[in-house]
Amino acid sequence: MVLNDLSDSLKGTLKKIANAVYIDSKLIKEVVRDIQRALLQSDVNVKLVLTLSKEIEKRALQEKPPAGMSNREHVIHIVYDELVNILGKSRELPIKKQIIMMTGLYGQGKTTSCGKLASYFKKRGLRPVLIAGDVHRPAAFEQLKQIAEKVKVPFYGDKNEKNAVRVVNDGINKFKRNSDVIIVDTSGRHKLEDVLIQEMKDIFQNAKPDEKLLVIDAAMGQQAGTQAKAFNDAVDITGIILTKLDGTAKGGGALSAAAEVGAPILFIGTGEHSDDFETFDPASFISRILGMGDIKSLLEKAEYSVKGKDAEKTAKRMMSGKFTLNDMYDQMDMLSGMGPLNKIAEMLPGNFTGRIKNVDMDSTENKLQKFRVIMDSMTKEEMENPNLVRSARIKRIARGSGVENKDVKELLKYYNMTKRMMKGISGNRKMRKNLMKQLQFGN
Repeated sequence: MVLNDLSDSLKGTLKKIANAVYIDSKLIKEVVRDIQRALLQSDVNVKLVLTLSKEIEKRALQEKPPAGMSNREHVIHIVYDELVNILGKSRELPIKKQIIMMTGLYGQGKTTSCGKLASYFKKRGLRPVLIAGDVHRPAAFEQLKQIAEKVKVPFYGDKNEKNAVRVVNDGINKFKRNSDVIIVDTSGRHKLEDVLIQEMKDIFQNAKPDEKLLVIDAAMGQQAGTQAKAFNDAVDITGIILTKLDGTAKGGGALSAAAEVGAPILFIGTGEHSDDFETFDPASFISRILGMGDIKSLLEKAEYSVKGKDAEKTAKRMMSGKFTLNDMYDQMDMLSGMGPLNKIAEMLPGNFTGRIKNVDMDSTENKLQKFRVIMDSMTKEEMENPNLVRSARIKRIARGSGVENKDVKELLKYYNMTKRMMKGISGNRKMRKNLMKQLQFGN
């Protein structure tokens, strides 16, 4: 879970508001103190915390709730609004031809973020490339090369060249005609040094990048603000990527660093894989922190998961009552493409992850993977007509997929249950019409 401790504290505060008999000045001051404590414990900048808490107290005591909204709902909405405000305005990188310069200290996840960024643009139809501009760290060349191979994008670097500007220029000249997004990895240091700053300035002046992104580890704490300011003064940072938000990091220092330099947070890294990379939207982020879900990000994941697949055709077949194992396989394929179930559950409103244990989600995920393996061992005829799968076929399928007979029977039971559910939807004209309309497949 992203910023788990902060999320738990703030959700507790909202619960206190929701369960209050009266909303009075005493409760407001108590809530403000709880929010202050939660933010300071998460390393959010002290000045930001004080500004935020004063604004929440002022609005909660002076503003009257709009028509149709209770006092409790109004105070919760104020807390939400002000938390969103301290994160600044959202911004997305343009999907166009550009050069991106990546900056940051050692160990922040900069090189890994280069690969994630390349994957991000590739999914959106552009041709990204990676350039190894870090000529000082011995493993940097090999690491970026391996990442490029993993996400299947072109790569340029020169192990023997120690002049970073020359490597970057050579890479840009090589790729500028046959690529859309040139991502330049630059050298980091264990701490800010004059040599690092000067090298960045030289690359900046020669490469003339359209975007200068700063990568910050969520565990940086209060040092993040000083670091962000130094990089911003050197190359005028246009955006920030926060990494390792899936761990136990407090994260508040990194979040408030963006507010201090006035550069928007563009992405957050929530894991090691190339897909563990989300565009940052302050409203959606705070909504998830407060347990209100993040439907926008969930829909985006679904959109890219079904890209290239005939989702409309599958949906219409299912709504017409025709549901085969092939259709169920497509469903599972789409779900797996959206990432781990526990991360999908985080985006659902109503504290979904709190009600379902991680072990249960892991068990479900493993079961779905096993079902797909079993279906891979079935014939085309069996996938289209599961009723054919009886005793002898069950034994053959179990042997072919390396499972027991009971696992094949469980798959068939799951299929029949899902088919009955689909039949129920297809038999309800109003429900079917509304669902197809939501999916934008017409009436």
